[in-house]
Amino acid sequence: MARAETPRGRITRGTTNVNRLRRIDRWIAAQPVLRRAEAPIVVDLGYGASATTTLELRDRLAAVRPDVRVVGIEIDPERVRIASAAARDGVEFRLGGFETPLPRGERATIIRALNVLRQYDEHEVADAWATMRGRLQPGGLLVEGTCDEIGRVASWVGLTPEGPETFTISLRLAGLDEPSIVAERLPKALIHRNVPGERIHELLLALDRAWATHAPLGVYGPTQRWMALVATLRESGWPVLGTRSRWRLGELTLPWESVAPR
Repeated sequence: MARAETPRGRITRGTTNVNRLRRIDRWIAAQPVLRRAEAPIVVDLGYGASATTTLELRDRLAAVRPDVRVVGIEIDPERVRIASAAARDGVEFRLGGFETPLPRGERATIIRALNVLRQYDEHEVADAWATMRGRLQPGGLLVEGTCDEIGRVASWVGLTPEGPETFTISLRLAGLDEPSIVAERLPKALIHRNVPGERIHELLLALDRAWATHAPLGVYGPTQRWMALVATLRESGWPVLGTRSRWRLGELTLPWESVAPR
């Protein structure tokens, strides 16, 4: 019998809340890789102190793929023991880390790793990304990023086995002061790059300028103001991806190279 691989990574704080990852789940549910996979396996890597976000992920994805299998992976054996009591059809829990152990040598269709690398150093990101990407199926997707404690501010990187492809921010528009609030919740690969001369800094400045410019549209609601912001960014040359249906949710997705560290 082959010896199990030693889990890679460190135990995180494990903070979790109901609905914290709803914005990320909503984005994942719309991804073509989930919809076209023959038998999708989605990993919730580093789910934390309870099974809440893993169970919510299964419920949300099952709305578009009833046959989806969700595997929660944690590096803390006690968290796995506790979460396993909540296992049900389509959901299981396993001990592991970035190596993403799945039974029978399976590979993941999608790996969601939220609020995990936040507690690591920036120089550790590339290796963690490479390890998780290596556990994806061909054409698979790694979603790595950060959000606030109640899921109103989030950002993440979308990676394929070949490398990072997209960067997305998602904000609750009601009550939003400035889009640059996301600076506090950037992925580890970008959070220390929000300084003059870096692309992510230029993006956040552009977002705040456009949000301020379209303040008069706030009388029609924050969604109309945000849509005008997106139009302004596109007109000024930012390669915004997606469609109006995504933008209306407070989402903005760009190619990774438009924000990648210089």
